[in-house]
Amino acid sequence: MPSTDTVAVAVAQFAPTGDAAANLREIERLAVVAVNRGARVVVFPEYSSAFVEPFDESLAALAQDLHGPFTAALTQLAARLDLHLVAGLLERGADGRKVRNTVAAVGAAGVVASYRKLHLYDAFGQRESDWVEAGGICDPETFTVSGVRFGLQTCYDLRFPEVTRRIVDAGADAVLVPAEWVRGPLKEHHWRTLLQARAIENTVYVAGADHPPPLGVGNSAVVDPQGLVTAAVGTTTDVAVAHLDPAVLQAVRRTNPVLRQRRFEVVPRA
Repeated sequence: MPSTDTVAVAVAQFAPTGDAAANLREIERLAVVAVNRGARVVVFPEYSSAFVEPFDESLAALAQDLHGPFTAALTQLAARLDLHLVAGLLERGADGRKVRNTVAAVGAAGVVASYRKLHLYDAFGQRESDWVEAGGICDPETFTVSGVRFGLQTCYDLRFPEVTRRIVDAGADAVLVPAEWVRGPLKEHHWRTLLQARAIENTVYVAGADHPPPLGVGNSAVVDPQGLVTAAVGTTTDVAVAHLDPAVLQAVRRTNPVLRQRRFEVVPRA
């Protein structure tokens, strides 16, 4: 049984569309399910505010400001349900044509942390950079719930271990990863393996929320600091909840002190 000092985190798996109002209704429905299962923090997928496949000119029309209608709606929902919501946002870009792939963490008072995707998905036959501008390298933003500090990153950034390491260096106990992990040969295996690897090498909790098939691989999951999957969804639209325990985190880091023993720092490329 989890201790009374744990924080329950949910991964909420669903398939966003270009209908922003419908996406918000589904977010609200799944958030209520998560709260009823005890969650204090709920992680939704990448592009939760709006998503089209394939990307086209409509993407920019669906984009909005970080402090716009989408996060305003999340703020109202967070206040009503007394929780924090983390979700992918199509944010307006600098030039009006491209968008930013942003994650917003929202509490009852508004946006408490945000993250713009650093590595764009120009791989496996995809060209995200044709439509999306990469985020700038800056200090990771975190937020805290009941003593547990959370950091943010997005989808393809999971393939770059230094991204997660910087977030952990900023003090994160858990890393939340909204994703649209595109299906393909071995992609389910890559997703599960990378979630577990980032958790093990950083002795940190990792929670990843994906789109379900046919576009995503599903398999949204919460992984503990030893790489054990403690809650997962599968391939349907659903919510899974796990308890993050600071005592477990401290015990793992005492037994496996890799963060103290490392001899290298992460330095951005010029």
